[in-house]
Amino acid sequence: MAQVVFSSWGRNIIDNRSGGEVKEATFRLPVAHDGEHPMAAFMGWDGFIVFDSGVDIPKMAAEYMHRVQTLYCCGKCTPGKKGTKVLSDLLAAVLEGRAKESDLDTVADLKELLANCKCTLCQTSTIPVMDAVQYYRDAFIAKLNGSSQQTGEHRFIHKYTAPCQDKCPAHIDIPAYIEAIKDYRFDESLAIIRENMPLPSVCGRVCPHPCETACRRKNVDEPISIMVLKRSASDYEWQHNALPPMQPKPRKSKTVAIVGAGPAGLAAAYYLALEGYPCTIYEALPEGFGGGMIAVGIPPYRMPRHILQRDIDIIASMGVEIVYDTRIGKDITLAQLKEKFDAVLLAPGAHRSKPMGVEGEDAGYKGFLKGGIDFLREAYMGKPPGMGNKVVVVGGGNTAIDCVRVALREGAELSCLVYRRSRNEMPADVWEVDGADDEGVQFEFQVLPTKVIADANNQITGVECVRMALGEPDASGRRRPEPMAGSEFVIECDTVIPAIGQDPDLSFIPADCGIDITKWNTVVTKYVPLKGADGKGLKDGMGNELARTLITDLDGVFASGDAEIGPLTVVACIGNAHRAARVIQRWLEEGKAYITDDELMEDILTYLPVYDKNEKVPWLDSATRPHQDEVHGKERACKGNYQEVELGFANKKAVKEAERCLRCYRMAMAAV
Repeated sequence: MAQVVFSSWGRNIIDNRSGGEVKEATFRLPVAHDGEHPMAAFMGWDGFIVFDSGVDIPKMAAEYMHRVQTLYCCGKCTPGKKGTKVLSDLLAAVLEGRAKESDLDTVADLKELLANCKCTLCQTSTIPVMDAVQYYRDAFIAKLNGSSQQTGEHRFIHKYTAPCQDKCPAHIDIPAYIEAIKDYRFDESLAIIRENMPLPSVCGRVCPHPCETACRRKNVDEPISIMVLKRSASDYEWQHNALPPMQPKPRKSKTVAIVGAGPAGLAAAYYLALEGYPCTIYEALPEGFGGGMIAVGIPPYRMPRHILQRDIDIIASMGVEIVYDTRIGKDITLAQLKEKFDAVLLAPGAHRSKPMGVEGEDAGYKGFLKGGIDFLREAYMGKPPGMGNKVVVVGGGNTAIDCVRVALREGAELSCLVYRRSRNEMPADVWEVDGADDEGVQFEFQVLPTKVIADANNQITGVECVRMALGEPDASGRRRPEPMAGSEFVIECDTVIPAIGQDPDLSFIPADCGIDITKWNTVVTKYVPLKGADGKGLKDGMGNELARTLITDLDGVFASGDAEIGPLTVVACIGNAHRAARVIQRWLEEGKAYITDDELMEDILTYLPVYDKNEKVPWLDSATRPHQDEVHGKERACKGNYQEVELGFANKKAVKEAERCLRCYRMAMAAV
């Protein structure tokens, strides 16, 4: 529980300034902004919070509005352009003693004027200012008559964001790129995307788009189709034979080695190359399979290979060298990389399948495949995947869904997915499950495999299963599946593919090199110890500490992507790698690995968070979210057909969808 001096956050007033019984409040904010300097106050779109009575609130309010007005007000509407200037000037006059007490009463009028702004930045910026004037009026009057005793010795740190941008692991400026599409400026939209996303065609197709879960438009009708609009901007460039405009800075002398040409390795190389640092990526897969898990873990009907290769070629054209068919620890050691390069980034991806843990899986039966990732990799590389006619895939994630859909395309007569929970609790994306359903995949929900059955020739003939009842929720928040006595049955099949998860293969890291590995088989990196009022460390939704520097205990060696955060999404790996690139740059230029105030605020806001699902969002009318064109029917999954299934938006439809965006910018500021 965090004790506060005053808070108006969430329209809930807590005032402990007059003594008496202390009212407590819980805020998802760290006690110390950087693990060392206390968080004295916080001001943002939903009010302000004061932890330290010594904070100069009039000065903080004036600085807050000054930054909103000078740094971020777009000037595209008269209320915002002029209203924020008048309000900023008024607060500056208060600090200088040039205003009158009656001038404070005009703040309410300006707040009402700014409610008519084009977007929510200027609208929401008046909320903490109005609260400050209302509840700290005596402090403002003291400024006016020169009797203020506050020294105001605090540093102000701000962050400009939006609910969708905050929820995006790569923190793409989503409202800006959507605004550009609305104005038919597809090239400008793509340039904005590339500031934080160097694989736009990939994340325009296969991203699980967590940003859409934090879209304020959802509070009105349906979220903006953010992912497909990203694809629209990306496709526009290659469809019009336009050349990417990025130009790297002059080449620098210090070099970087990167292990793995997956999304994390490619993203880090892109941003380092932009700064002029020569990067060499070492990839275990053969040439033509750059992209790591994107290339061998995501089917071509979701991510066409020629489009993926275009993104990779763009990165390579910036001076990034990709050395294929080279396995670290076998063809070249980590020690050799460290000796040859000034910095090393470990981003090997998660290509090792997890075992199922059922009877018979280690018996060497014919038809029991090593894992879903291995099956997909063999299929995409044109090798015999080792399956028969009746395939059972075990798992509930996107990899499992990809396996049952690919099995059909590889000629399976029966492709069956077995999952121990219900369809609603599957971690796989809903639209991917629907796609598998459309293609004729058979589902067995609330079913747990217990034994692999084989004949005298060691050929699999079936898998024994038990039906599950869903009990109380477990640590994941999903209902715990429990076996039902007497419900055993057998699914006839000749192939079993476990697809219950994967781990990074970190066997190339010597045990005595100084790099620690967690029990989850991820690389340990240093982080800023952010703690809440309860003394516990702040962690993200994946259980990772916030404010990670991504440097290991071995100087000059960093980690990123699946190897650092665990097996996650493409966009999570790219966001993680972008920060790694920035930290590596500081290491090379300053000899220190650290994260900036801006990055700290980025993590703090994500933890806060920015989106409020209960917010009442006013809007004149609702508008239907469009769906991208798609190839339908079982025919799309016929043998050998890996043609793309989802076809994106026509440009006119993209523009119309972009018009639904509410441009929900906000600004937060902390006093430290």
